[in-house]
Amino acid sequence: MQKKTEKAKKTWFERAIFLSWYCSKGDCKFCYMSIQKDRIKDPKKARRRKEAILAEVIISKVCGWKVEFLSGGYDSYSVPELVAITKDIHKITGQKQWLNVGVLKKETIRRFMPHIEGVCGAVECINPKVRKEVCPSKPIQPIIRMFRDAEKLGLKKAMTIIIGIGETEKDIPSLVKFIEENKIDRITFYALNPHRGTIFRKGPATGYYTKWIKEIRKNCPTLQIIAGSWVNRLSEIHLLLEAGADAITKFPAINLFGTRYAKRIESEAKRAGREFTGTLTRMPDIDWNKEVDKLGFDENLSKNMKIKLLDYINQMKK
Repeated sequence: MQKKTEKAKKTWFERAIFLSWYCSKGDCKFCYMSIQKDRIKDPKKARRRKEAILAEVIISKVCGWKVEFLSGGYDSYSVPELVAITKDIHKITGQKQWLNVGVLKKETIRRFMPHIEGVCGAVECINPKVRKEVCPSKPIQPIIRMFRDAEKLGLKKAMTIIIGIGETEKDIPSLVKFIEENKIDRITFYALNPHRGTIFRKGPATGYYTKWIKEIRKNCPTLQIIAGSWVNRLSEIHLLLEAGADAITKFPAINLFGTRYAKRIESEAKRAGREFTGTLTRMPDIDWNKEVDKLGFDENLSKNMKIKLLDYINQMKK
């Protein structure tokens, strides 16, 4: 009797919704915003327009991309503004969101409910010495306090880690311990992508990057793991998935939609024996204006969203 074919495990693409180019801290040595801060005289002018943010979320929903989190530097928006944006994104997606907008106090977190699933702490590096040098204005204790407050509010907790900024394999047990002690629900790994103007020149080797994911998966079997990949690292995606990553992020999906790079991500998922949900290559055949109209936003915002949607769609069709 022929054995029943085992169903392929699903994988998907997650898109972080970036809100602003400004961060009041602005001194993380790997970060693009660290080389922009001194050039930005008015932080409000570094913020993305609301219609652009919401149009991007509509495209993400229609194409089957999950929103990874809402991401912005410290003090780029007021709390009421962030709450309003989060509420609108929740309305579009029908899904509660993750916040990755810096350390938030308990009463501030409370203001985002019921539109969020959890909060994300930008831990970045688990080695305390390296972290103090690379992220001097982002101490770990306030992040831990935020995690505890989130748990008291019944929310989930996520964190980000960047591989290649000075940590070593000896730090892996410390990361396992941190995940367990803080009851982390999901983690996003990034391979360092050096920005010109920062102190870094080279990202981590594939074997080193995948080892971190493999070890965390082995020690934290129920943890959701998201792995970042850039256009120069796409050939390693099947290895990231085989190591234990659930999904992929950090790819310019709108600018490179339908290109050989996007096709490579889908083929890498297949190579890893995964079923890729959503699409990075097939333009949805829908009435985009209707997608905006059914949301019931005010007339001016809806008009501007349609204009921005058309701009994005034209980029995707190139």
